[in-house]
Amino acid sequence: MMRLNVPLTGAEELAAVAEVLESGYLTQGPRAAEFERLVSEYVGVPHAFATSSATTGLHLALHAAGVQAGDEVIIPDFSFPATANAVIQQGATPVFVDIDLDTFNMDPALIGAAVTERTRAIMPVHAFGLPADMDAINAEAARIGVPVIEDAACALGGTYRGRQAGALGTAGVFSFHPRKIITTGEGGLITTSDDALAERVAVLRTHGAVRGSHYMSFVDAGYNYRLSDVHAAIGVAQMAKLDAIMAGRRALAATYGEALAGVAGVTAPHVPEGTEHAYQSYVVLLDAGIDRNAVIDAMRAAEIETTLGTYSMHLQPYFRDRFGIADEQLPQATRAHASALTLPLYPQLAEGDVLRVVETLARVLESHV
Repeated sequence: MMRLNVPLTGAEELAAVAEVLESGYLTQGPRAAEFERLVSEYVGVPHAFATSSATTGLHLALHAAGVQAGDEVIIPDFSFPATANAVIQQGATPVFVDIDLDTFNMDPALIGAAVTERTRAIMPVHAFGLPADMDAINAEAARIGVPVIEDAACALGGTYRGRQAGALGTAGVFSFHPRKIITTGEGGLITTSDDALAERVAVLRTHGAVRGSHYMSFVDAGYNYRLSDVHAAIGVAQMAKLDAIMAGRRALAATYGEALAGVAGVTAPHVPEGTEHAYQSYVVLLDAGIDRNAVIDAMRAAEIETTLGTYSMHLQPYFRDRFGIADEQLPQATRAHASALTLPLYPQLAEGDVLRVVETLARVLESHV
């Protein structure tokens, strides 16, 4: 079976973990600090805070940005539900906005209609590693005076008009789950250039504590959202491979784009001018009327793993029951939920593997169009 993704790990990660285990310093410590430094330098921001996951990172960033119970946070409907869950965990309400079907990202033109007197933040998602239209989103945020928290879970290495994802808003949050660009096993990280926000994140991440000369003082009701040195050591080793990983993903994505050009029933990813896609996932859009789930089953029968793009959250039972949003209110996200298809993509694949995926997909679509 050709898998959807395989992390690029090896002897370097094993040695890094062994070194931490031998040191006896397993919780957040010097390796986490080194990992934070490497990511902050790469992204081009002064502050980075490793967290136990991107979900906890999003929650922490929202709390530090001042979002409170009863507030509203504008998010795209088409995203993994962790985006909305983090808002709900803070006692706030997610306000779902439809997407641009060409990019799978939040449509900035729809933000204005979603704003109310309770709006306290905008949280765009860089879908599958493609940065959202951040100039337009930041302009909307500036107009109403709220922070922008980038859900950059998939976007390490993605750029927008020469700037790295994670440096495009008030704060950014990355994921290091094994399906992401690089991995720490599980983990996340907050980036920011906002000194005041950074100070709040530092306190809230570690139980609301400030360390003194002899012991800690607890100045807030914080969280234990730290990343252990065991996980961070993997991240340090992964950062040394990041450029090679990005080059491999982009080369294979280019091969996909060329090979898919003549395949009926499928549209390859669109990358707007001035934007560089990180290609955490290679997600195509099938023509309306094609049974995407049947395509997944047929590809699996051919020993190729594929899956949906991601979720239109308003269709999921919890959000459907709580908010009762009709499909007609979010037509593009609804379409993407039904028709987006993720194809295998990771640097260890050969060009011939990509061509096999496309050839198989073409045969499958011929029988489903």
